Amino acid sequence: MLKRFFSYYKPYKKLFILDFGCAILAAILELSFPVVVNRVIDDLLPSANWTLIVTISLSLLFLYLVNTSLQYVVVYFGHKLGVNIETDMRRELYGHLQEQPFSYYDNQKTGKLMTRLTTDLFEISEVAHHGPEDVFITFITLSGAFLLMLTVHVQLALATFVMVPFITIALVFFNKRMTKINTKIFNDLGEFNAGIEASVSGIRVIQAFANEEHEAGRFEVLNKAYRKSKILFYKMMAISSSYNYFLIRLINLFALFFGAYYTIQGEISYGDFVGFILLANIFVRPIEKINTMIESYPKGIAGFKRLTEELDKKPAIQDKKNAIEVDRLKGDIDYKNVSFWYNSSKKVLDGINLSIRAGETVAFVGPSGAGKTTICNLLPRFYEVSEGEVTVDGINIQDMTMQSLRNQVGVVQQDVYLFPGSVRENVAYGKLDASEAEISEAVRLAHLEKVVNDMPRGLDTIIGERGVKLSGGQKQRLSIARMFLKNPPILILDEATSALDTETEQVIQESLNSLAKGRTTLIIAHRLATIKHATRIIVVDEQGIVEQGSHQELIATDGAYKKLYEAQFGQ
Repeated sequence: MLKRFFSYYKPYKKLFILDFGCAILAAILELSFPVVVNRVIDDLLPSANWTLIVTISLSLLFLYLVNTSLQYVVVYFGHKLGVNIETDMRRELYGHLQEQPFSYYDNQKTGKLMTRLTTDLFEISEVAHHGPEDVFITFITLSGAFLLMLTVHVQLALATFVMVPFITIALVFFNKRMTKINTKIFNDLGEFNAGIEASVSGIRVIQAFANEEHEAGRFEVLNKAYRKSKILFYKMMAISSSYNYFLIRLINLFALFFGAYYTIQGEISYGDFVGFILLANIFVRPIEKINTMIESYPKGIAGFKRLTEELDKKPAIQDKKNAIEVDRLKGDIDYKNVSFWYNSSKKVLDGINLSIRAGETVAFVGPSGAGKTTICNLLPRFYEVSEGEVTVDGINIQDMTMQSLRNQVGVVQQDVYLFPGSVRENVAYGKLDASEAEISEAVRLAHLEKVVNDMPRGLDTIIGERGVKLSGGQKQRLSIARMFLKNPPILILDEATSALDTETEQVIQESLNSLAKGRTTLIIAHRLATIKHATRIIVVDEQGIVEQGSHQELIATDGAYKKLYEAQFGQ
């Protein structure tokens, strides 16, 4: 794991060397002060050489100014290094999440994913900056101070050093315990954020059902679980801090007590005694940092473990190494003995065989859960077929790059998702480099022109999160405008007019019919009145495809379609 962690330093070698070098130099210069004090007391004061004392003092002032500059470099550029690494990790994690198929998100909570992108990585940033630096400087400072202390008096140095092994044992023990606790904190925080995200997103439903008290109860459970984990963390931190504080003060006490003894015995001078006390203070300073390390490092380690666990989850659907880029497909689609199931659940589709010719408009009807949407979702590889194959223009879709395949397929979903920006930004999502004229034309074709003109800022009107400021019909029309702009050869319309009133539905249906001309169109429908024009209607139930034909042909056969039709229209 260390090798993997340090691989993130590679792009920032110069920055790391600058930060690390300055930190080491600052630590070494800090060790010079006790030595100078020792010489001033023992050599300069008895000689009363005031000029030399002033010179030494000015030299020390210069060293302090140098050290001040070094401290600036370490704090600013060191944290810049940490932020750069955090940014790279977040970019890698976001890219990883974008590669995941629909099946991955079926089992994830948005709040937990947000925690991994934010809180987990905040702590990693601190470890990336301070980790190598603190460990190395602690070693250098401890070693340097101890060696200088040995030059003063060996027995005194050993008496002072005797507490260090106990502090080392504490560091290992508490670091392990607090890493485990922090992993639980991150998990609890993920659940907490997921609960908050669900409550805020569903506030309209909560208030509509007057279930505020119920949601408050659920929130309290999550809040208490998170609180319990954090209190346990701080309890361990308090024990660790208190333990180390006592041992560090013992080091100072031993230095004072034994130093006074050896001074009275005449084994060391007053200058050596004062210098030793100052060295002892420098000696314990990195040890005091251990408390900070025990607080922040386990958080970073736990966060990095969670990051690597996530990054190691390979996307269930990936491009083949030799996948080809496709451009402007005709739209001949074939499902060949296709079966599909979610994980270990029962089969949703079993041995489906279906041919759809380019330019054909095919509608799928049948009861909910029969597999209509699944059939369509397999085409752009939102899910991967479990058995069989799907081909477009005779090419297996698994032999195409997913991006080029999805560029050829347009999807208008039943649950319209709009981004919290302007009308213009949401329409242009269908073609990111669209011109003003193209956006206006798409708006016109989707019969959204009057709606936009009535808005206070026209196309630049902000529509709120998920288009909350728009009606259901307006949202649907905006998503259709987006598809006009994309202009793909293959269309999938998942109840594309379900949210529209009857009058608007008729207008949009005309637009969709126009859009479907010359394109292969797959329609998922429950309202049979909207699909009478389809070239072919396919009836799907739990057994698979049970009927197919035009509206007139299926009505004449007196089968499953006719029963659905009569159930809707009461004939």
